Amino acid sequence: MDITLVTTVADAVAGISYPNILMMLALIFGFYMAWNIGANDVANAMATSVGSGALTLRRAVLIAAVLEFSGAYFAGASVSNTIRKGIVDPELFSSDPTLFVCGMLAALLAAGTWLLIASYYGWPVSTTHSIVGSILGFGIVYAGIQAIHWGKVSGIVASWVVSPVLSGTISYFIFNIIMRKIFHNPRPVEAARRFTPYMVFVVFTILSMVLVMKGLKHRLKGVEFELWQALLIAGAIGLIAAFVSGLLVRRVDVEDADGEAEENASRQLYLSRALSRAKKHLSRAQNMSSGPVEDDVKDVLHKVDMLTASMDQESNAPPNPRSSVWKVERIFIYLQIISAGFVAFAHGSNDVANAIGPMAAAWETIKEGVVGTKAPVSGWFLALGGVAIAIGLATWGWRVMKTVGTKITELTPSRGFAAEFGAATTIVIASWLALPISTTHTLVGAVVGVGLARGLGALNLKTVRDVVVSWVVTIPAGAGLAILFYYILAGIFN
Repeated sequence: MDITLVTTVADAVAGISYPNILMMLALIFGFYMAWNIGANDVANAMATSVGSGALTLRRAVLIAAVLEFSGAYFAGASVSNTIRKGIVDPELFSSDPTLFVCGMLAALLAAGTWLLIASYYGWPVSTTHSIVGSILGFGIVYAGIQAIHWGKVSGIVASWVVSPVLSGTISYFIFNIIMRKIFHNPRPVEAARRFTPYMVFVVFTILSMVLVMKGLKHRLKGVEFELWQALLIAGAIGLIAAFVSGLLVRRVDVEDADGEAEENASRQLYLSRALSRAKKHLSRAQNMSSGPVEDDVKDVLHKVDMLTASMDQESNAPPNPRSSVWKVERIFIYLQIISAGFVAFAHGSNDVANAIGPMAAAWETIKEGVVGTKAPVSGWFLALGGVAIAIGLATWGWRVMKTVGTKITELTPSRGFAAEFGAATTIVIASWLALPISTTHTLVGAVVGVGLARGLGALNLKTVRDVVVSWVVTIPAGAGLAILFYYILAGIFN
């Protein structure tokens, strides 16, 4: 009986052809890559909401899972370039489709493995850069260094600077505007009621631009939106959202339950900002002085530091739900959840191609026996990617969420909103100008910008250093792993 069973299994295994095995591996590796995208990249979209307390981890996972899957399935690319970002010319592989498939499988496995390592340590890295580095690796092995489009690679390297600097700058100024217009106002809740509809209009317009320019254009076949058309559609959505928010925000209680407490809270916000500026001027004065003057300035600076630390302890006390500052933060909770949801949807529609693109390319090449410049992506491929992304976020996403949401700088709903706003604005600007950017780098840069708005001391520089190092390592790590896996797969199947 045992011998018969072994013989039956052996015959079944022998009946499985190499093409069928490669197809199964394409599905497995594609799912693995998408799972890692969920564990690393998607966590960035929800990290600020979790870190600020706007959402619990469970709710963030649920919202992101639904919106990421919806973005991937309903607005994901229907046709994907077989070589991501034009790094390598696909014509180079036309004579040997099997090696092309092995290269794509190696790229998926290598990128997923690097993302797995990065997620374990809580490093937010770019999934696009991971897959580009992996394709770069097997492209060099197969066709040599001269086959690589180094202009494209240099553009990607430039995004390490462009993405975080642009989003950080925007977030820095947005957060300062919010502080001046609302929190430093003697009646912050009333100021928020007046200012919120304008913020909602700008936010919904920008996020709708992300959706139209980077998401829906994939689903609406044959439809290409001009910039003015996208702006018109987004503006209409923004106006509707602003009108609704104006009605809702009027329901926020603006009655001062404790006038003296409100006055003290406003005064503390003003003093905190003034002391921060004083510390900067005193530090400069200390550097320029010498002798007794330097000692006197040093003593004053020490007293200011002690006073600032004392005020920080008071500000970190549990918030009073009846205070106007807390009521304003509650308004920003809803704004931040909405902005994070939009970013998650846009991310699902765009970055699912990092897993599904190479998988579809390998599948189509095996099926047709010819290497094409583009590969059609069926709906069930997109659904597979969406499910894998959701599972990855639910199982391992908390690691990267913890880094971005809590370890870089302390976030509140208003600060998290400013970061999401800066990231979304940067995505729109970059899409319009055709600048190569990374969603991960953009969002991390936005969080750093919000931290810098409160001074360099508000940042955990060690965490920032570790994150930047992981960015630099991503492309060579993906390339090295891809070379290793390519040789293994090519040795087995070629």
